[in-house]
Amino acid sequence: MSESMRDLLRGLTVFAGPLESFDPQTAPTDPLELFRDWFAGAVAAGVAEPHAMTVATVDADGAPSARILILKDLTDRGWWFATTTTSAKGRDLAQNPNVALLFFWGPQGRQVRIRGRAELAGAEARAADFRERPLEGRVAGLHGRQSEPLGETAEIHREAERSRARLVADPDLAPDDWGLYLVRPLEVEFWQGDPDRRHTRLRYEREGSRWRRGLLWP
Repeated sequence: MSESMRDLLRGLTVFAGPLESFDPQTAPTDPLELFRDWFAGAVAAGVAEPHAMTVATVDADGAPSARILILKDLTDRGWWFATTTTSAKGRDLAQNPNVALLFFWGPQGRQVRIRGRAELAGAEARAADFRERPLEGRVAGLHGRQSEPLGETAEIHREAERSRARLVADPDLAPDDWGLYLVRPLEVEFWQGDPDRRHTRLRYEREGSRWRRGLLWP
């Protein structure tokens, strides 16, 4: 008899490696400062793709959707990511700007949860972001057909060649539907795993221009 999924899952190791330590009493008053510190630690530890994050949106009917994107920047205003405004997530954000981000750095037993509101950057900033992308990234971003039905994979290659030709002819080309989004945080939670399940959770909540922080039960 084949092993059931439940048995397979129960046999997997949780928190396999040595985990990081975290003393919330030493945490800074600004969650963005703590995020930069944790992110730098993930990079130094060799965590694969530490800039990958889950972006969760909600459509007009209230149905959630999540996908992995790459963090574009972190400024004093918040977290940045890019996508086309005509994509499913772009359409979601146009109707409901509430968004959630999640970073997971498994080898360290760490995750950071962010809840906030997404704002679309101005046309000049969006165009500049698109032009800074690698060529293949610009080729893919020029299609403007993300999440649309696809008849066959050959269509992607044909469209890519047309997009590449357009970019060769006009290297400064930037599509109007390219979106650069700023997520202004309202709540940020830092989660540090513990082998004995005594996890540490530190939550920051926005109160005007200040942050209120407190511990949560794991």
